[in-house]
Amino acid sequence: MENAVTLNLECKITFRWQSSIYKNNQIFIFSGTQFPKATNHCCLSSIRPSPPASIGSSSKTHTTLLVETYHHHRRLKGLLERLEKEDSCPLQILGDDGDWTKDTFWAVIRFLRHASRSNEILQVFHMWKNIEKSRISELNYEKIIRLLGEEGMIEEAVEALREMEGYGLQPSLEIYNSIIHAYAMNGKFDDALFFLNEMKEIGLAPETDTYDGLIEAYGKYKMYDEIGACLKTMELDRCPPDHFTYNLLIREFSRGGLLQKMERIHQIVLSKQMNLQSSSLVAMLEAYANFGILDKMEKVYRKVVNLTTLKEDTIRKLANVYIKNYMFSRLDDLGIDLSSRTGRNDFVWCLRLLSHACLLSRKGMDSIIQEMDEAKASWNVTIANIILLAYMKMKDFNRLRNLLSQLPSHQVRPDITTFGILFDAIKIGFDGAEALKTWRRMGLLYRAVEMNTDPLVLIAFGKGHFLRDCEEVYTSLEPKAREEKRWTYHHLIDSVIKHRAKQPQCKAVQPSPDKLN
Repeated sequence: MENAVTLNLECKITFRWQSSIYKNNQIFIFSGTQFPKATNHCCLSSIRPSPPASIGSSSKTHTTLLVETYHHHRRLKGLLERLEKEDSCPLQILGDDGDWTKDTFWAVIRFLRHASRSNEILQVFHMWKNIEKSRISELNYEKIIRLLGEEGMIEEAVEALREMEGYGLQPSLEIYNSIIHAYAMNGKFDDALFFLNEMKEIGLAPETDTYDGLIEAYGKYKMYDEIGACLKTMELDRCPPDHFTYNLLIREFSRGGLLQKMERIHQIVLSKQMNLQSSSLVAMLEAYANFGILDKMEKVYRKVVNLTTLKEDTIRKLANVYIKNYMFSRLDDLGIDLSSRTGRNDFVWCLRLLSHACLLSRKGMDSIIQEMDEAKASWNVTIANIILLAYMKMKDFNRLRNLLSQLPSHQVRPDITTFGILFDAIKIGFDGAEALKTWRRMGLLYRAVEMNTDPLVLIAFGKGHFLRDCEEVYTSLEPKAREEKRWTYHHLIDSVIKHRAKQPQCKAVQPSPDKLN
């Protein structure tokens, strides 16, 4: 049962006795099950030690705990199975069961949340708390309101707030923060500020976390002037920004491309000797990469590379900058750095091979291919196309022909980029008849057109004549015709040849359409 597994409700029992927490004469075990704790006399009341528990008694107690916990998990699993049924009603199930323990209730709430049934949570909470009045507590309301806010159910969260006030309970700072942040993240800043003022009126002083949520929301909606106003309000409220706030500001200004503000906050963090989070450095790195500021990008990269594993999208941004600055050797460095964190995956091989291919280094490419063979790494169409593009640029037609013939043995199926390489090579004197004949025999010409080559390859080498002609053919069609047309390689090639025939300046020899049939 998937949801039961998600909630870690399998009937596997493991206790960490050394981590038990004693509170109010009860033992809280990590399974969530509660057992009464025997009363201990103060050690100062007697100089005589308590007699040790017998081994048989201890063993029996442990067995009882295991059996009780097993039955608890089995009952909980059965309950979740009933909730999983179509048209199940948690209110009806609670009524049939009579009551749920605290642990069972919160397990049901987690289930409803994960099952995208959050709209049922408040009703279930109302019914459960009314069974036992001691459940009407600030802590329970705080957890429910926070959950409703995270789910974007702001009106329900406010309803719960007003309800707890009706019971005479005092809302906590965390409750107001949940509502303020929920409104702000949904762009309802007037409502957020209303509850901020209400919080102050009842004597709750906002903390940095209160304003951090507002700053993050302002950043989400690119309201950077409001971020400045928020910082001034923090000063007036005698709530100065801490290192979390400054790191948040760096990230938001980075995402907004406000480099001067980003750098100013960065200097404040350094001058105050505050902790600069790795996520802030990554945000700065991406900002410099987006603007192509090479020197600052590399400076930040050297700081962050050993702190965290960069996401592939971030590495791509860096690679793009290096390619545009013709610093192809840096791609190999990126690949080596990445492999130390993620292992030698397809993207690592792409970066490293692309580095040597852009430098038109046969020796470098052969070295990477040998490493791939030793690592028993499988080829893909990106690897094949990188090598093919390099051979075409070198006009090394013998290697180009050999590799085209070896694609089936490498279990690589050509994509539109491969077809583009072949036709661009034909345009500069390569005899591609044998490759076309092989692909026709394999049935490739009548397959739907695919683009499976890594985008970095086309950024590095350019699209080439054939792919640009394909784009012109495609854009020349009406939108409706583009959608209705099923594009096969045969159809695409035929359309490109006809398109080129209409261009008077295009006199290069192209394969006859008859050879494609």
